[in-house]
Formats: sequence, structure tokens, C-alpha cells
Amino acid sequence: MDQIPLSLLVGALIALLALSAFFSMSETAMMAANRYRLRHRAREGHLGAKLALKLLARLDRLLGVILLGNNLVNIASAALVSVISFRLFGNDEWMLGALTLLLTFAILVFSEITPKVIGATYADPLSEVLSFVFTPLIRLLYPVIWFINLFVTALLRLFKLSPHSAAHTEKLTPEELRTLVMESRELIPAKHGSILMNLLDLGKISVEDVMTPRGGVEILDVDDAWEEIQERLAACRHAYLPVCRESLDHLLGVLPVRSALTRIAEPEFARNDLLAQLLPPYCIPLGTTLIAQLGFFQENRQRLGFVVDEYGEILGLVTLEDIVEEIVGEFATALPGAPRKLLWDAAGGVMVEGSQSLRDLNRKLGLDFPLDGPKTLNGLILQQLEDIPETRVSLKLHGVTVEVVQSQDKSVKIARIYRPEEQAPKTEDGERQT
Repeated sequence: MDQIPLSLLVGALIALLALSAFFSMSETAMMAANRYRLRHRAREGHLGAKLALKLLARLDRLLGVILLGNNLVNIASAALVSVISFRLFGNDEWMLGALTLLLTFAILVFSEITPKVIGATYADPLSEVLSFVFTPLIRLLYPVIWFINLFVTALLRLFKLSPHSAAHTEKLTPEELRTLVMESRELIPAKHGSILMNLLDLGKISVEDVMTPRGGVEILDVDDAWEEIQERLAACRHAYLPVCRESLDHLLGVLPVRSALTRIAEPEFARNDLLAQLLPPYCIPLGTTLIAQLGFFQENRQRLGFVVDEYGEILGLVTLEDIVEEIVGEFATALPGAPRKLLWDAAGGVMVEGSQSLRDLNRKLGLDFPLDGPKTLNGLILQQLEDIPETRVSLKLHGVTVEVVQSQDKSVKIARIYRPEEQAPKTEDGERQT
């Protein structure tokens, strides 16, 4: 060792520090790499991504090579510092301690913290490049890694752990998926993010939250005059129509309107022929979540169902379109009689039907009506007043002023909602407009 030039020893020490930095950066980059992105690039045919995924599938081997190399170069660096200290200062223990502290500082700054920050910042591209280095390195050092991993595996089994458990990603809960989507809003289009959030919310929303209440369901009474039935069918804008006698309490079935229209002009087509085309009604238990009902619609090849309580009484109607609109938003429509958009007018109010769902009012008007009780505005008003309201009666519902404009048949038909003060636009001097 005395024949080796001092400059060569210093150069070797610098090279060892560089190798230590390489292994530190490699460890952080491989661990921080986005596996979903690697899988996507692997499907596109990128060889580096494929090799990186194979390395990450066996973390015990990958970490064995990285840590073996890192520890070897760090120990060799410490030994070289001792040799350099002896060559320069002899057996001076104080100088050896000072050089050891200097080496520790150099390792922390140049071989640990800085390369790890670089590895974490550029993890994805670095992981693909590094996979070309560590794939042959693992094969070359496999006997050594195998021997080391014998002890590692035994120690893990002692703690009832598996070295391969990290390779299998655990399933995320819906709440964790919501957090993932919310934190990724800057990486995905706003519309896509909104659809994903709505899809994850389907497990929390039940059919009664989106159903058309019983009073708002359009029906066809078979006891009406035949000419009136023909006119109703010709003007119908629905694909399916509930058919009953007098009310939904005597539901007979569901009529495919399109098939009936193909024969309605035939002279021999009569009331009995119409009844023969009825499909059996499909019932949905109260409390069924939308995500479950979407699967039931698919399994049973249905497009609409009647929400019933434990006594079999029909409470409302849910269609496949209602669930789809919860995911992607409302569809634009130009059908006659289609409900208009809910927008505040210049006076800060909006006219709504009493059958309007509270969930829609909250979403479209930015309100905060409770959803754990009545599902419609009419139900909330009746619950608050505990009586049939008269016209022009105003009341406060959870901080929102509501005026009953029209009531009929023991229910609120039309109501006017006034915009809360905190939603009112500000004037130039910062005051709320009234």
C-alpha cells in the first residue's frame, strides 16, 4: 500500500463516493417509480419499463444488489480514509477522527441526500435506465445474493412476513380511491376527474335519491277511452310507459312504446293487443345503492324499475338513464316539456317544482339541504310545517328562504327558492347584492 501514490488513493476515494451516490440514487428511484406508469409503458413495448417491473417484482434480489454495492463502497471508503490519514499524519488519532467526520459529511451530502433527491425527482425515467444496469448485475451476483437472502428470508419468516408481499399491490378502498383521484386532479382532465368521482360515489347513493317520485311518474290508464290512449301514445316521449288501472297501486306492466306505435295505426289493433305487449314490472327494494342497481340492470337486461318499500308499495321510478346521469351529468335535451335548467334569476330566486329532488337542488344551486330525511322539496316543506301549506307561505329551510307558490292535492306543486346571502354576488364596493 505504501507504493501506491497518494493521488491515486484520493482518486479511488472519489470514485467510491461516486459509486455510493449511484447506489443511493438507484435505491430511491426504483422504490419511488410509479408502477402504474411503468405498466402502461410496458404495454406500449418499452423494454426498460418491462425490465423495471421484473426487478420490482423481486424486491429482495434488487435491494440485495443495491445494498451490497452501497455497503461495500462505503466500507472501502472508510478504509481508504484510514490509509490516507496514516500516510499524511501517521498515527495521529485526532486527525483520523477529523478525516472520518469529513468523510461522513461528504457521504451525507454527495452520496446520500443529493442523489436520493435526484432519484425521487426523476424516478420514472431513471428506473427504466437503471433496469438495464441491474438486470445483468443481479444475474452476475446471483450466488452472493442468494446466500444473503437465505438469512433475510429466515429472519422475515421469524416475524411472519413474506419477502414477496411488497410485489403485490393491495386493493384500495373506495375512500382511498377518492383521495387518489382528488390528488390527481391536476394530472387528468377536469371532466374525467368529475366522472371518476361520481362513479366512486355510486356506492353511497341509493335509488330513492335519484328516483322520480310516484307523483311525477307518467302513467297510462287502460280504462281511459281508446282514442285518448292512442293520443297519449302518439305524444309520448318515453321509451317505456307504466300501464295501470287508475293509479300505480294497480300496476299491470310496462309498455314498450316503440313497439306499440308500430301497430297503433292498424284498425285491428285494440286494447287487448296493447295489454298483450306489456312487460312484467321490475321492482327495486328501497335502499339499494346505485352501483348495485347498475349491476342488477345489466344482469336482468332491464332499463327501468319501480322502487318499492317493505310493504310492496311503489314509491317511485328509476331508469338506467338516471344512474348514467349521476356519473356523466345531465344530458342536453330539446324534447318538448323537458325541465328547464335551474338558474338564479336577476332577483336572486328560482322557481322549482315541489317534486324536485333535494339532491339535484344541492348540486345545481349550491345549497345544503339535508339528504338523510325527505328526498324532495315537497317532503322537506311538509316535514317542516307538519301541515299542508297554503299559497304564499314563506319559511326558512336550513338557512334558505322558500316560498310556496302553488299547492294542490295535499302537496306543494311550485315553490320559489331565494338565494342565500352568502351566495349573492358582490357589488364593486364589496357589499352583497340583495
